[in-house]
Amino acid sequence: MGTSKPQGSFILCCLGRKAYWGSLELHHFPDASAVVRALAPDEPVILNRPHAAARAARFFVEKFPGKSLYAVKANPSPDLLKVLWDSGITHFDVASIAEVRIVRGALPDAELCFMHPVKTASAIAEAYKVHGVKTFSLDSQEELDKIIAATADDEGNPASDLRLCVRLRVSSEYSELSLASKFGIDLADAGPLLQATRQVSDWLGVCFHVGSQAMTPFAYVQALERVRVAIVDAAVTVDIIDVGGGFPSIYPGMEPPPLEDYFGAIHRAAESLPVSYSSELWCEPGRALCAEYNSMVVKVERRRGKELYINEGSYGALFDAAHIGWRFPVQLLNGDADGETEDFSFFGPTCDDMDFMEGPFALPANAGAGDYIEIGMLGAYGAAMRTKFNGFGAGMTVEVGDEPMASQYLGDRRDPRVSDNVVSLR
Repeated sequence: MGTSKPQGSFILCCLGRKAYWGSLELHHFPDASAVVRALAPDEPVILNRPHAAARAARFFVEKFPGKSLYAVKANPSPDLLKVLWDSGITHFDVASIAEVRIVRGALPDAELCFMHPVKTASAIAEAYKVHGVKTFSLDSQEELDKIIAATADDEGNPASDLRLCVRLRVSSEYSELSLASKFGIDLADAGPLLQATRQVSDWLGVCFHVGSQAMTPFAYVQALERVRVAIVDAAVTVDIIDVGGGFPSIYPGMEPPPLEDYFGAIHRAAESLPVSYSSELWCEPGRALCAEYNSMVVKVERRRGKELYINEGSYGALFDAAHIGWRFPVQLLNGDADGETEDFSFFGPTCDDMDFMEGPFALPANAGAGDYIEIGMLGAYGAAMRTKFNGFGAGMTVEVGDEPMASQYLGDRRDPRVSDNVVSLR
């Protein structure tokens, strides 16, 4: 069933294998199957879909009732950053000084917001004094003191242009991945910190994160009610409400409501908050802007029962599939893709037993060695988390022109809450 390497390619003959592969680094293909036909690759190939990321960015820019900051940690690719910028995303949520440098290098005019609540003093100082970052998040008095000291001038005078966002701890009960335990000040303790931060900031914000892949808009409504209580208790003027990330993408077994429902619920809840008349509403989508940007072609090296040994795994783009049981859409790119399907698990290429992705991943029952599989929706936390463990992690990147394996933005998906059952009232 495997696909052999193309014979007679004048590029391969004239330039040799190494030059052949290098010459295709920026090559464009119509789809994943065309990549397999042209290259028959022995290493994983990342497929970029710039048009999908651009469409997602335009969706947020046009429909979210405020300002959208791309959460760079989800995928820091400079090529992706430029696509988002060209599509209207001008603000970027950075979580480390390395991300500050990456974004500033790729986008000199971008607005950077350092939204990690615990930072080193040197990172704060470089971000503020070298890269022009004015917005920082915090969730403790200790972090506030650190920001004040690190941004002071040489004479020790405090900065007067800081935009400081106090991160409030909220529930992650409606999300697939919790972000409730590590960061955020408890509601009971937020008042004094909000008051202290108000005294030293040009703009005061309140931010939170409901967790990754929030499956209902109510997650944000509940969190914004907690924000209301915090503001009233502190009796401060607030200039920024930042609802963070958590906006969902589509994966097997995860069919969230349309994103418009999230935007509407956030808008209604934020409109009633006791904030400044000129306050801004922010969000920090990561997954929602980049999940559809990448997929990957992998090769099956061996079949053992219902286990397929592939050339990518838990130390690469499939970290989430291995360690948190995340299911990604898959499709066979060669062979009989229309026959009976079975649920498979994957082993990755390293010599580590932990390099295992239980799935299940539904593929044609006769899938086996030599076959190629496309694994979709890897743009968020997939390509960004690849390592070089055991010497694996190499491979090339190409662009493809087809649509991602699932999309929130094509306008053709059925609302999962709509029922086909019709009850007559007569």
